[in-house]
Amino acid sequence: MNTKTIVITGGPGSGKTSLINELTKRGFTCFEEISRQIILKAREDGIEQLFLTDPLQFSQLLLDSRVKQHSDALESNNEFVFLDRGIPDITAYMEFKGDTYPEHFTEACENHKYDSTFILAPWQEIFTTDSERYENFDQAIEIHEKLLESYSKYGYNLRDVPFGSIESRADYIIDVVKAL
Repeated sequence: MNTKTIVITGGPGSGKTSLINELTKRGFTCFEEISRQIILKAREDGIEQLFLTDPLQFSQLLLDSRVKQHSDALESNNEFVFLDRGIPDITAYMEFKGDTYPEHFTEACENHKYDSTFILAPWQEIFTTDSERYENFDQAIEIHEKLLESYSKYGYNLRDVPFGSIESRADYIIDVVKAL
């Protein structure tokens, strides 16, 4: 079976995790966002904010994990695998922060392609912050723009997911994916 890899991306607080949870509930194979796991592991190791103290190390850990997710998705026996964020998210965030990154980040974006990408726009009504989300809503808008630039740079046609209930957003994505 030729598994289709589907990325769901968007700025912080746009509803990605809720959408991934809904798709999982409906029986689809989904890979969770891994940055929270990296943040929590760093805290266990005594580093309160790894992304802020060593953004390149944080981004390298993300890159390694997302490349592995991509490989794991391709090896699955499922028709579709949904991923909460993709590799180009990493370069988008680095550019948002004004950080430079080694060429192998660009190469990873070019060498590990996804079959389809969806983007969720910033949505003030659902935006919240928490202990792993450092950005405010204005920054979420800036990150959204960087995501659009990053995915476009690597040749992706991002599909906007309309605002609505989690169920209607999931229905939209499923309808588009099944038509591919």
